[in-house]
Amino acid sequence: MFVSTKWLQEYVDLSGVTPDELAKLITKAGIEVEGVDHLSEGIKNVVVGYVMEREQHPEADKLSKCTVDVGEEQPVQIICGAPNVAKGQKVIVAKVGAVLPGNFKIKKAKLRGEVSEGMICSLQELGIEGKVVAKEFSNGIFVLPSDAEVGADALDVLYRDDAVLELGLTPNRADCLNMIGVAYEVAAILDRDVKLPAISAQSATTADYVSVSIESKEDAPYYSAKLVKGVKIGPSPLWMQARLMSAGIRPINNVVDITNYILIEYGQPLHAFDFNKLNSNQIIVRHAKENEKIVTLDGEERTLQPHNLVIATEKEAVAVAGVMGGQSTEVDVETVDVLIESAVFRGQSVRQTSKDLGLRSDSSARFEKGIDASRTFPASERAAQLMAELAGGTIIEGSVIADNLVEDAKKVSVSVSKINGVLGTSIDAETVKDIFRRLRLEATGNGEVFTITVPSRRGDLSIEEDLVEEVGRLYGYDHIPATLPTGVASRGQLTPYQAKRRKIRQYLQHAGLYEAVTYSLTSNNKVKRFALETVDAEPVRLALPMSEERSELRFSLVPHLLDAIAYNVARKEENVQLFETGSVFLTKEKNELPHEEEYLAGALTGLWLQHAWQGEKKAVDFYVVKGILDGLFNELGLSNKITYLAAKKEELHPGRTASILLNGEEIGFIGQVHPVTQKEWDLKETYVFQLSLEKLLNTEFDDILYNAIPRFPSMNRDMALVVDSKVFAGDILSTIRSTGGRLLKDATIFDLYEGDKMEAGKKSVAFSLTYFDPERTLTDEEVTKAHSKVLKAVEETHNAQLRG
Repeated sequence: MFVSTKWLQEYVDLSGVTPDELAKLITKAGIEVEGVDHLSEGIKNVVVGYVMEREQHPEADKLSKCTVDVGEEQPVQIICGAPNVAKGQKVIVAKVGAVLPGNFKIKKAKLRGEVSEGMICSLQELGIEGKVVAKEFSNGIFVLPSDAEVGADALDVLYRDDAVLELGLTPNRADCLNMIGVAYEVAAILDRDVKLPAISAQSATTADYVSVSIESKEDAPYYSAKLVKGVKIGPSPLWMQARLMSAGIRPINNVVDITNYILIEYGQPLHAFDFNKLNSNQIIVRHAKENEKIVTLDGEERTLQPHNLVIATEKEAVAVAGVMGGQSTEVDVETVDVLIESAVFRGQSVRQTSKDLGLRSDSSARFEKGIDASRTFPASERAAQLMAELAGGTIIEGSVIADNLVEDAKKVSVSVSKINGVLGTSIDAETVKDIFRRLRLEATGNGEVFTITVPSRRGDLSIEEDLVEEVGRLYGYDHIPATLPTGVASRGQLTPYQAKRRKIRQYLQHAGLYEAVTYSLTSNNKVKRFALETVDAEPVRLALPMSEERSELRFSLVPHLLDAIAYNVARKEENVQLFETGSVFLTKEKNELPHEEEYLAGALTGLWLQHAWQGEKKAVDFYVVKGILDGLFNELGLSNKITYLAAKKEELHPGRTASILLNGEEIGFIGQVHPVTQKEWDLKETYVFQLSLEKLLNTEFDDILYNAIPRFPSMNRDMALVVDSKVFAGDILSTIRSTGGRLLKDATIFDLYEGDKMEAGKKSVAFSLTYFDPERTLTDEEVTKAHSKVLKAVEETHNAQLRG
């Protein structure tokens, strides 16, 4: 909101307060002033000139040679390139020695051989944005009114001796989207009176000319129509144009400018219809018909939806309610009679219509945030009065009103103890009451509890905390004492889940994997791929996706990790190892909210180890990835609870895939991407893993125990077992560990052989067993006894035979 301090002065006395001081006071009271623009700052020696003669420049088709009276003894010659300069105009002249915005200095010069002593200026050259300059002057110089005094300071004539405050309003402070609202705010800050515009009445009756009916009372609870006859369309007076431009609005003509002026003054959007173009004496407020069309003031034909609210005659829609008028009833130079619309439209309805049509306006912005319904009628009267004064119209007394507003006075109570408790102050009841007086809030109470009757202009006041804030900001935030928090302080720390998750991420980073962050949204053809759980229900789809590639909530992290690897490989980064922790969204039933679960996934391709000096290379394979996970489980103290089980899963290699089980429950998988799928992503041999992070981290971890360095030697025994090729080495290892007794310290696989020297259907698996007692040196007989027990167990359980 741009606020002219000269304009504001009409409603509240600003004497003794500079614009910069006022900006600081408003900011301290809770509304940020983002800037103060002194309109005449940096401009000097600019006066009103009179073009006595104008002729074509002898050496340039687009230049004019003008003789200009600038109020001095002799006129000056100025070369001007504006297409609209003409004899007899009053213009803005920057004399020799003048300074324009940007420290642009005017000097005597020669243009194509002709002397030029100054410059005839456009408004843009005085620092006014081109978008707010009237269209007739947007590409040329500005022509001043004929009564402007030659030689006078042009800045005074243009009302540029002003400062404009730019308020950064939050959505709850819609009451300050108008000059009167700002006046109430400033009056409260300065503890001064508010002076509202005076409105007078005329004669005759509008009801003789037009009728109003509302079919959609919920979306349009109030509508009034007021007629002004015999207007003469022309430019607005310069003071009004100046105020509109300072508010960021382009002047158009006196009637339209008056509606915009009231918009800024009262915060009440108005619309002016050319009454004769309506070709009807009926105004109907209704919802649009199916596929009904209207050409709006911007010249665009728009197709309306049935829930859009329109203003119509019995024949057609003539305006989109609260958003923009229609071109068919536009006020133009031929307009004689004007019908003024002043209404209350429901904010949600206007917002939806504005969104549907892709059309926003100053009116829609105010209706969306909420207007003060108590100003709707006075705004209409004020507009009619200005049209009589500035456009020569005759006001038809009275207004045709359809009123279905039901507004009960809102009351909010707050206690002094509550105010002091929240603010940490010791404000007495009299001070609180005085603050409410300054805010023009009607307060009643017993000295401890105040009940406020909230005025309609302050729709943001609804609960007692709002009143606490009002007291605090008027009392002064800088007067609130600084205090330390009281109570028992606790040390901030991560939850056990967060700490374990961080431990996992750090481990994988130290292991050499890079952490990736991918989109939670994916495409329909990827959403169910590599899913850890079988999900029958359809995934959650966005109503308005950015693209089909980001349209559905994912079931798995793996597809996007493969996308990331493919992206890097395509750019010659062939050795890529990535991991990600993120959410997937699993649906159980249709039309139910998905269950969000956190997963851990990784994808690796290329070389895992490469030592150029030693000439050593190690490609990523199943056992590299399994080793990374084994290290992770060991770090978490879960090694003895994890098992791997050979598995076949869709889109994974049938012979290089395993399910990962935690306490017998499947929590994830590890494996090579199926060659067909690898080809689809244009990848070479690639391995992936995916785990349910929630199941992993919500499991109780074993405490990590540290043992003393052994004082006694251990003994190793190796054994190579011949078993059926279908027997899993992991099952044999489990049997060894469960039967080895307390002396068996460790058991590992160190060799697997399947070849010509083995009979068909058989394989050889070699194990290394370590026996150890921390209290003494073991004897060979003890180890042999324990080892024999292991051999017997594997023979009975797995039909294993020692390899000869």
